[in-house]
Amino acid sequence: MDAPGAALLTDGVVTLRPWRPDDVPAVFAACQDAAIQAHTHVPQPYTIESAEWFVAACTEDWETGRGAGFAITDAATGEVLGSMSRFALDGHRASFGYWLAPQARSRGAATRALRLITEWTLATTDAIRLEVYTDVDNDASGRVAERSGFVREGIRRAWDLDRNGEPLDAIFYVRIAE
Repeated sequence: MDAPGAALLTDGVVTLRPWRPDDVPAVFAACQDAAIQAHTHVPQPYTIESAEWFVAACTEDWETGRGAGFAITDAATGEVLGSMSRFALDGHRASFGYWLAPQARSRGAATRALRLITEWTLATTDAIRLEVYTDVDNDASGRVAERSGFVREGIRRAWDLDRNGEPLDAIFYVRIAE
């Protein structure tokens, strides 16, 4: 059962749908990937309880309106390919984050998913500034943002903190509503 207010978005190749409890094994498997662990804040070690918490938190975000977390799935098979999230709106700003399971990479799934969620956000909110920020070493996520209509704005020094509390620089990609 989907969270109240949750949306379903598709372009016929990928579908964005709310996370479900039966997605926990796919989340757990994907988050064992070294690239996901290096470029996101997933817990380490990533346990099945971590995946359960993630799916429950995404559902709660839908229910409270704090965010919109989607499973990226193959539109034909339903296979979970990754995660696409719009974090809580901050006035006129919307921020997005994503990851793909290793077997889903280099197929255009993240680009398609980011396009879907940004168009949906522009159509259903008052957001003007759309943002994606990436780890400075994560070129693949930057290319996804650029292919989705975002423009590299620059590097923000010490924007985030790593798991040990050390500052991390981030590259910002921005799309402004027309």
